[in-house]
Amino acid sequence: MGKLWAGLSSGNISKIADDFNSSIKFDKRLYKEDITGSIAHAHMLSKCGIITKTDADTLVNGLLNILQDLESGALKIDETAEDIHTFVEETLTSRVGAVGKKLHTARSRNDQVALDFRLYILKETKAIQSAIKALVNTIADKAEEYKDAVCAGYTHLQRAQPITFGHHLMAYAFMLIRDYDRLNDAIKRISVSPIGSCALAGTTYNTDRAAEAAELGLSRVCENSIDGVSDRDFVAEFISCCALLQTHLSRFAEEIILWTSWEFKFVSLSSEFTTGSSIMPQKRNSDMAELVRGKTGRVFGDLTGILTVLKGLPLAYNKDMQEDKELAFDAADTVKACLAVFAPMVATMTVHRENMKAAAQKGFINATDLADYLTKKGEPFRSAYKICGEIVGYCIDNGKTLETVSLETYKTFSDLFEEDLFSSIDIENCVNKRISAGGTSVASVEKQISVARAFLNNK
Repeated sequence: MGKLWAGLSSGNISKIADDFNSSIKFDKRLYKEDITGSIAHAHMLSKCGIITKTDADTLVNGLLNILQDLESGALKIDETAEDIHTFVEETLTSRVGAVGKKLHTARSRNDQVALDFRLYILKETKAIQSAIKALVNTIADKAEEYKDAVCAGYTHLQRAQPITFGHHLMAYAFMLIRDYDRLNDAIKRISVSPIGSCALAGTTYNTDRAAEAAELGLSRVCENSIDGVSDRDFVAEFISCCALLQTHLSRFAEEIILWTSWEFKFVSLSSEFTTGSSIMPQKRNSDMAELVRGKTGRVFGDLTGILTVLKGLPLAYNKDMQEDKELAFDAADTVKACLAVFAPMVATMTVHRENMKAAAQKGFINATDLADYLTKKGEPFRSAYKICGEIVGYCIDNGKTLETVSLETYKTFSDLFEEDLFSSIDIENCVNKRISAGGTSVASVEKQISVARAFLNNK
């Protein structure tokens, strides 16, 4: 195919340089957005009287036929073309004749690619949001099932206080809801039309940028044509959202990896989401979770990459911006793949209630409740804290738990202890006494689940 920029330049460049310059191998995935944008552009040109309606109809029908043929496989993308825009325009012209050359009136490849990419990022954002909702729904279902399953909550990876497994799961649901909302906020800045900015200075034609944007479902047009072609903030913001989402998935994956180990054995993953060892027949490895954790680094790299590309660019368009696509494509593909495997992995995992509760009973995680007991009896909290620390030390030295220490022994530490202390330090009671908003009681977890359900129903 010829070069759209051939004129003053012959368009004949070194094969090595041509391959290096070409973006068709990766930007070919923008074919649908390119054709959609071109159809809207043809409609606008006709409505503004820049081309005739007959010419516009010819262009639109030709573009629709190209799209249909690409979708059916009847037409293959020619990877010798410089980019997807060249391929579509050259194919159109070969099919409809000279009228095809009118399509590029009042636009440049600079604003064209910016538009295509915005449309693509918008589509990917919505696809990721849909996958987030599916995972939140799965987590809410699992949390409902285990809203009363007692386990240890950890700080510093040390057993800290008793919680329920449903409460722990819902922490991830709310991280993901924030991820959804963050992407929703980003849509306001993605959904901006640069088309009509042309190369950087706008056009001498009396175009209707707002109408073209509206046809494409974009909320507004960019206010400055230089910014229109040079802005890639929306790419950086999208990848940033992906990176933080991936951070949350990685944290969840890390916990699943820990929970499935023999040292914890809190959950078991379905054989559909584990692999075995080639030499150790007893192994069941949490490879899907490990891959999610590992792929997070790719998305972080994509974010660093786009920021580095942009940091030193003078206005307006520079060829460096061609590097934005592979970074965004990789971030979107990686996040979607991780979300796709995560939801069924969580849905099919088996939770071992007994193991969780047994671990909770061994870590003195009801010590705070013991201190609260004394405080409610009138002991200042700092004094109560010291007394309870001494009791824990006694238990460690004598191989006991707080539940197995006799009342007589308790009274040697404080006269405030009475028989009712054993109810206060019962693990399940400790959980359900935490009635503060967002806490771990069953009633509170149910409220958290209802909030997540409302989010799912309102989006």
